[in-house]
Amino acid sequence: MIVVRKSADGRHIERKMAMGRCKGSLLAIAALAAVLALGPDALAQTAAAPAENAAPTADNAVMLTIFFKHDQSRPLSELNAQLEKQGFYKAFPPPGVEVVSWYVMMGIGQVVTLRLPASRLREVNRILENTAWGSYHTEFYPTYDYKAVGIAAHEKAQ
Repeated sequence: MIVVRKSADGRHIERKMAMGRCKGSLLAIAALAAVLALGPDALAQTAAAPAENAAPTADNAVMLTIFFKHDQSRPLSELNAQLEKQGFYKAFPPPGVEVVSWYVMMGIGQVVTLRLPASRLREVNRILENTAWGSYHTEFYPTYDYKAVGIAAHEKAQ
């Protein structure tokens, strides 16, 4: 790509831009081509793996924060009816998964933090794919507890 710019003295200067942006686009196209070559069945998940009823312990627990973003193009009554039809509240959270917090964030939707054994992460994901999608757009964030460290740092700084 060639860019023409005017310098301070009014002369036109031609510059060739680096190919960095093009390389990123080419990588994205290559990744898409690879996915399409594998076919949709290669990416689809099958039925959920057998649930392990393992309890979260210090050596196997992960925390996961989930943003359930409401589909604001539809009325709340319609969203709730779809959640009920899809069995969201019956399936989520699954037994043995600890709910650390569950808040409504105005303008966003609901924000839920779970503590679960790492081996059950796929199970939680599949439940949400089957019961929350359509009413919610979901975002997932690995999470850890920083409260004690943050408070200690604050107190030390005083």
